[in-house]
Order: sequence, then structure tokens, then C-alpha cells
Amino acid sequence: MSEIFVSYARATAAEAQVVAEALRALGYGVWRDDELPAHRLYAEVIEERLATAKAVVVIWSAAAVKSQWVRAEADVAREAGILVQLSIDGAVPPLPFNQIQCADMAGWTGDPDAAGWRKVLGSVAELMGGSREPRAPVAPRPPPLPAKPSIAVMPFANLSGDAEQDYFADGMVEEIATALSRIKSIFVIASGSTLSLKGRALAAREIGRILGVRYVLEGSVRKSANRVRIAVKLIDAADSAQVWAERFDGTLEDVFTLQDKVALSVAGVIEPALQRAEIERASVRPMRDATSYDLCLRAIPLIRINRRDETLQAVELLDQALAADPDDGPTLGWAACANVLVARFGWSEDPAAHYARAAELAQRAMQVGGDDATVLSNVSNVLLMLGHGPDVAKPLIERSVELNPGSAMAWMFSARVQLALGEPELAFEHVQTSMRLDPLSPDRSFQLTNLGLARLAQGRFGEAAALFSESSQIRATVAFNHACIAACCGHLGQSSAARKALERFRASSRESVDDLAARLFHSPDHRRLFLDGIALAEGREPD
Repeated sequence: MSEIFVSYARATAAEAQVVAEALRALGYGVWRDDELPAHRLYAEVIEERLATAKAVVVIWSAAAVKSQWVRAEADVAREAGILVQLSIDGAVPPLPFNQIQCADMAGWTGDPDAAGWRKVLGSVAELMGGSREPRAPVAPRPPPLPAKPSIAVMPFANLSGDAEQDYFADGMVEEIATALSRIKSIFVIASGSTLSLKGRALAAREIGRILGVRYVLEGSVRKSANRVRIAVKLIDAADSAQVWAERFDGTLEDVFTLQDKVALSVAGVIEPALQRAEIERASVRPMRDATSYDLCLRAIPLIRINRRDETLQAVELLDQALAADPDDGPTLGWAACANVLVARFGWSEDPAAHYARAAELAQRAMQVGGDDATVLSNVSNVLLMLGHGPDVAKPLIERSVELNPGSAMAWMFSARVQLALGEPELAFEHVQTSMRLDPLSPDRSFQLTNLGLARLAQGRFGEAAALFSESSQIRATVAFNHACIAACCGHLGQSSAARKALERFRASSRESVDDLAARLFHSPDHRRLFLDGIALAEGREPD
């Protein structure tokens, strides 16, 4: 049986892996709960391992302090007199564990000579009672890459020549790491670990190896008088290629407001930038080696094409992904979207089955991923397309924005909900926020379409027609853009353009104008405005 039991919170799995590997490198037998067998109750296994352990190493963190499991395991070790404690982020052990010495290992990345680590090793060796003579320390193996995109926000370089500005640069790192940590689809290394590498000239490849991440965010701060310029760039640690770069200018009149603004902007762009990079990575991976995560990544761009064959292919890929991992919230959410699109646009011989499948998938997505902003965004949109009222979708999208205010996707779907609630002004503002957060979004055509819907509902037909036209130039497969152009041109008295647009819509869509109006506009007044424009496009007086 294992001699050392490692207890930790799930949020610090990467740090726990470093600790476990360092102990194994010294010749100790180590167990942590990533080795739980699939056929047994985990509580039984944990009790067995605790009962046979000679030392229990508890890794305290802000998350561990709140974990009932970590507290329970620490209590068993305390009662047995085999508790060894360390803190990786400065968190103080809760009562009664704060009465026992706790090694400070904030920012530790495997240095065998670190004072905190030597203290832990001393306690472990004493509890072992000389039963094993540890080998000479060797560097621990690098942490394995997590299944999802992983990123380390490195200390920003202070280019101001003013040492007092270090606090601002370090604060910027913490704010960005905190903003990114809200995004469930990204694994973020705690800022304490990255700040511990401050001053060391490490290449992105080496940082990736030490911290076990695929991407590295670097930055610099330059101050001149009361002005400050912040430059950031995202690097792929595997090949040191630059994925994205941006700079921000502001004043130091309100430092915290500036930090919040930059952190939100960076988080908003990083999420789609990472997704695009991961999609590209998955697309070149042989299909035989594709994981559930890879299959979902392959499906997302197919859904965005908005054509029959690609959407059906996405449904198939997502079904394969769910067969491998049936409880992945984001995959369930994307699968619900794909199925509802197949039914809505008449791409199925059995639309009722796809509607039912979409409803089932949306419900399962909420059960396992109700605290994930991407899941909430997708489900809110699916519910609208299934015919549920905006009052049902509203709390979901509001929670999505609350969880990840930097999500361009959440703001775009929030706009759809606001439009359904009869609030085109708010809808327009929310799409603009989405476009500011992700100015190079692959969903730009949908952003433009939603801007057009808001302007149409406001009766600003010229602006709306221009937005729908720009959207259709990017993605000609979205048939209802042509119907919206026809309605706008009908109101503007542009009869020839209105007729041509209406003909294009009817040639490329099975959906009736009345059904389309009901889908796009929940407000009776906005629906009537659209249908009146269609009537004028057809050369008849509105009803």
C-alpha cells in the first residue's frame, strides 16, 4: 500500500501533481485520488488509503479551506498524528489545523532546495521512522498538460524605470489570472506560482514545461507621467509562436478601474483566441487519435458555417464525443445547439426527434454544467429556439454574463434575449459589447445580424438593411438575412431590391415568413413591423 496520502482541492490538481511526483522521485510510495479505481466507491478507497498511510500531506489553498473532503482527510490525519501541512497560495489552515505547523510553499514549482519543501521533507522522513532512505533529490517530472486549454499569466515587465510601479504590474497579473479563472473551459495557473518566477529569464517553452501549460501570456507596463501603456501577447509554449497580441492605453487616476478594464478585455479576447488555436490543433490531429474534447472542437466551426451538411456532420461528431464522455457540459450544450438548428432550418426528415433531442441535451447540460458560462449561453439560446419565452432564458443568460463578463458569446446571446423581451436598445448595446470583446470573432456575421434585428425593431430600416447585407456577404448561408433585407427595403420603398431579396430568401429556405417572424421577434409590435415590410416588398398593403 502507499506510504504517503496527498490531500488537495480539485482546483489545485496541477500543484498536487508536482508535490506527488517530487515525493515519488525520493523513493516514497504516494497516492492521490486521481488513482481511484472505476469499480469501487471512492469513499471506501479513500478510507482504506488513509488507514494505511504513514503520512498525510495536506495541500492547503483557498479552495481546500472550503472543501469538506480536504478538512475530513486532514482531521483523520490529525487524530492519527501523521498530518503534514503546506500552503501553496498563502491560505491559512482552518481551525483546528492552524495549531499545527504549516510550510509556506506559495509559488513552489519543484525546487528541491526551497525552505518550505525541506520542512515538508523533514516531517515526512520523521513520520516514516527511517523505514525508507530517500534517494538524492531529483527534479520532479513536469506536470502533465490538462485536457483543456491551459495558460500561465507571467509577471509583467516594468519598462517604466520606476520600481514603485512593480505593484501595478504585479496587480495586473493577478487581475487577469482571476478574470481568466472564471472561464470554465480554461485551466489557469494560480498567480502565486507565476509571480514566483519573476526576474527569471525563461523562454515560453521552458515556462510551459515547468508549469505544465500549453499557452503563456506575457506583458509589459510602460508609464509616462500619468499615462500608462500595457502590452500583452499570447504565446503557444510548444513552438513559441505568437497567437495574439494587443495593447491598452489609460491613465493612473484610477488604478483599479484600469486594471479591471484591461483584465476584462484580455479575458474576453483570450477565450476565443484559445478556442481558435485549439480548433486548429484538433483539426490536424488524426481522427483515430481524437479525444472527446477534440471531437467537440471539430464540431464547433461546422455549426458556425450554418449549412445542412456541415451541421449534420457536427451532430455526428458531438454524438461520438458524448459516447466517450456523456457528462461533459460544454459538449452537451453544443450538441443541443446543433440538434435544434437541424430541426429549425428543415435539415431533418424528423424535426420532432431533433427538437426532442435538443431539449434532452439542454436539460442534461444544465444538470452537469449549470455553473459554466458557455453552457448557460448555449442553453438560453436553445430554449428560445425551442419556443420557450424569453423569461425562461433571461435568468440563464444573466447568470452566464455574471460568471464570465468577458465572454463575447454570452453578450451576443444576451442581446437575443433582450430583443425577445422587446428591448432593442439594450440588445444593440449588448451586441456592441460582444464585438468589442471579440473584434475578430468567427461569429461576426451573427453579431451583425443581431445588430440589424435591433435596428429593424427600432424602425431604423436603412441602418438595418446595411447590417444584414454586410452579414450576408460574410455568410451567405444564413437565409433569413435576405428576408430581413426585403422587409427593410419594403419600408424604404425600394421595391426592386425588396423583391429580389425576398426571392433569394424563398429560394434558399423552407421556413415560411410567418414562422420566421415568430422566431425572430417575440414582441408583437416588432413582428408586425417585420411583416408589414414583407407585405410592402410583395407589392401589397400591410394588413
